[in-house]
Order: sequence, then structure tokens, then C-alpha cells
Amino acid sequence: MSKYLLMGTYTPDAWASQVKDPKNRIEIVSPEFEKLGGSIEAAYMAFGENDLIIIANFPDNISAAALAIGVAAGGAMSNLKTIPLLDIEEGLEALKKAATIAYNPPGK
Repeated sequence: MSKYLLMGTYTPDAWASQVKDPKNRIEIVSPEFEKLGGSIEAAYMAFGENDLIIIANFPDNISAAALAIGVAAGGAMSNLKTIPLLDIEEGLEALKKAATIAYNPPGK
């Protein structure tokens, strides 16, 4: 199972709806993650550019993308980002593999 960082911004209409009738949106959307073989590991509301931060698990990139597309299509969130995460061991493997390539940037 792969981990993903999901970030997004609620639209003004979505905020107005939540202020009028507050609900735990994570409980409401969790079944949609599960339909795609995923789960929510952690979720946070945040200040700043992103209103919602989620760490999620999905079996593959297609499932993570499907969730992001489905949420975007709903229209309540904007500025959606889905970022695949590497654990530290995977990051170390990537660093070791990077040492095996000889990339020549333009102009060099």
C-alpha cells in the first residue's frame, strides 16, 4: 500500500454549508476512499493555502488519482494536490539509484 499526501481548499460555498451544518467530513468521505481500496491514515484542518490535509493509503496511483478526480468533480474543493510519498527507506533507495545515472543538464 502506498501513501499519499492530499491537500485542498474548500470553496466559499462549501465553507458556508459547513458553518450552517457542521459535520465530520472525514467520516463522510472515508467510505469513498475504501471503495477504491484506500484508507485515511490521518486528517487535519489547516490555516493558510490548504484547508484540509490528509495522509492516505491507496493500492496504486490510479486509485489515488480516481479519488482526486472524483473529489474535484464534486466542486466543493479547489487547489487539490495529490502527492505520492516515499518512506525514508524508499527515499534512500532512490538516492542510491540516482547515483547510478549521469544526467547532463542543457548547456553543460
